Amino acid sequence: MRKIPMRKCVVTNERFPKKELIRIVRTPEGEIVVDTTGKKNGHGAYLKLDREVIETARKKKVLNKHLEAEVPAEIYDQLIELIK
Repeated sequence: MRKIPMRKCVVTNERFPKKELIRIVRTPEGEIVVDTTGKKNGHGAYLKLDREVIETARKKKVLNKHLEAEVPAEIYDQLIELIK
């Protein structure tokens, strides 16, 4: 039986298997990107792939706090596109 890596959604504070979440990364250069591989270098935060969770993160600026940088609106748009 293999161990399943668990990660916590920064909005809901629920723990999920890593594959059920999407990672947003602040790279060492200071750029904010959506990490679909889960392996990009940098400081990351995980979000549940759910429209309500993404909208809550946008309204409350949760990612700005966790990544310690201003998250552009395009990142939230990319996340919503991933859900579709």
